[in-house]
Amino acid sequence: MRSKKRDEGLIASQILDICRKGAGKTRVIYQANLNSSKANQYLSNMVKKGLIEEIVSGSKTLYKTTSRGMELKQKYQQLQSEMDELQGRIFAVEA
Repeated sequence: MRSKKRDEGLIASQILDICRKGAGKTRVIYQANLNSSKANQYLSNMVKKGLIEEIVSGSKTLYKTTSRGMELKQKYQQLQSEMDELQGRIFAVEA
């Protein structure tokens, strides 16, 4: 049986949600179900794009979703909701 890969947009949306109030890399890894390498890639890219910010306090680094990141997350959720609705209508017609 083949496992279904998650969409990159879904993973990014999950990370934005996890980092809403600030989260360390370990929390992101576990809650988003990523390995360390993938988490580093996502976090680095999202920081570069201004979706999350790094907050360094001594030896600890927290990641916090920016207002731009929250806006993107809301748009993604809206699009996903509309896609789910459309998919539901298509399958209802076929049945």
